[in-house]
Amino acid sequence: MNKTSPRYLLTASGLALLLALSPALAQQSATADTAQAAANQNEPLKAPESQARRQQVMPESFADLVEQVSPAVVNITTTATVSTPLARGPQLPEGSPFSDLFREFGFPGLPDGGNPFGGPQGEQRSNALGSGFVVSADGLIVTNNHVIDGADEIEVEFFSGTKLPAKVIGKDDKTDIAVLKVESDKPLPFVKFGDSDVARVGDWVLALGNPLGQGFSASTGIVSARNRALSGSYDDFIQTDAAINRGNSGGPLFNMDGEVIGVNTAILSPNGGSIGIGFSMASNVVSKVVEQLEQFGETRRGWLGVKIQPVTQDIAESLGLADAKGAMVTDVPAGPAADAGMKAGDVITSFAGGAVEDPRELVRRVADAPVGEAVDVTVQRDGKPVELKVTLGRRELAEGTGSVDNTSESASDLMGMTVAPLTPEIAAELGVSRDMAGLVVQSVDPKGAAADKGLTAGDVITEAGQQPVTSLADLQARIKEARDAGRKSILLMVRRAGEPRFVALPVAS
Repeated sequence: MNKTSPRYLLTASGLALLLALSPALAQQSATADTAQAAANQNEPLKAPESQARRQQVMPESFADLVEQVSPAVVNITTTATVSTPLARGPQLPEGSPFSDLFREFGFPGLPDGGNPFGGPQGEQRSNALGSGFVVSADGLIVTNNHVIDGADEIEVEFFSGTKLPAKVIGKDDKTDIAVLKVESDKPLPFVKFGDSDVARVGDWVLALGNPLGQGFSASTGIVSARNRALSGSYDDFIQTDAAINRGNSGGPLFNMDGEVIGVNTAILSPNGGSIGIGFSMASNVVSKVVEQLEQFGETRRGWLGVKIQPVTQDIAESLGLADAKGAMVTDVPAGPAADAGMKAGDVITSFAGGAVEDPRELVRRVADAPVGEAVDVTVQRDGKPVELKVTLGRRELAEGTGSVDNTSESASDLMGMTVAPLTPEIAAELGVSRDMAGLVVQSVDPKGAAADKGLTAGDVITEAGQQPVTSLADLQARIKEARDAGRKSILLMVRRAGEPRFVALPVAS
């Protein structure tokens, strides 16, 4: 009786395995080819046509949709250097009764009066994982800001297994969005944003990403709720029961057309795992942020310059309003709204031609409005509508967190800051009167005297040595006068968002 050779069995098994894998490998190759062809033609990936999609019913499988859009989804790995305390002295658990003893009586040789929890700091490398998706053939990638914040190195892994280093183009902590860029020798498959406002509760959605570092993963669910707010001024989250876990952050939430309608950002969970309550920042918010980050490297949101509160039913009745809608103005500091004649007690009912339902809606719409352009605003005052035209400022500059465009050729470094003449265009961006004269601070040396005194980009210097300054020559002359008089500093009048304050800066030569 002939015995089958073990070598033959191994060969046969390998052949069987190869035959079994061949269709899957061929299908994956075909998907990659289709995705690359779309990238070469600068076309976004989209869902394949199907009867279920046309009828807007649950498909028998999401496999075709996953295969179509997955080449644009990426895994993101970041590396950062973090400081950790080096062990010195007795290591006591926090809350131990002995810890109070050592804090009170000290421990020889330890810092902070003998605190056993103090000590020198060591450095170590820390890795973090997240997700993202490509939005242009030339390598722009969208993810969450918290995925890449503080990272020294960022590596992007594509569905094909290719890995590329990425650099940060811009980030926005208010919406937790960041834009990265990779350099590729060929066009990259990408997806496009859909209209999140047309998504309805009950619509099917698909979440793709890298949960818990397990690699590419898909989960499906429905839109559970819309217009959710968590803690930010510009929050507009889509709630979904699609499984979202740590590592899914920054990944896309697709509709059945293969369009991104949300960026997976947060979950509500008592244990850190998915319990079916996930939140994706709506694409209509994200797309505007991405556009600004790509163009400017930072956001440029409109600024109205008012403090507001909701209109309750009691307030509406007391003011004779038909509905408890709009945003009630509680304060109007110096800024665009004050320049336009808005007053405390006004109720903003319309902005840029659209009705205002509540303060949250007003904040988002003002943020989306163009900086430096006049906008029609309707307020209810003394029971009557009043039409105002407000030229919006830029919120980041009003808050001291943005940078000013270096549009002037006549800029100079003085006293640890770069200043330039204030033009009407820059004044409009800052949200101050276009007639204001002075010098605008464009940048501040973090180690200089101006930074020590709290000056920041966007501040406007209107006086120096108690005399008006409108040009660099004026400021330089005032500095020379102070030096010639033997003074060690010069007094500046600085305005931030219209609010004045005096600052003394050293003028030592």
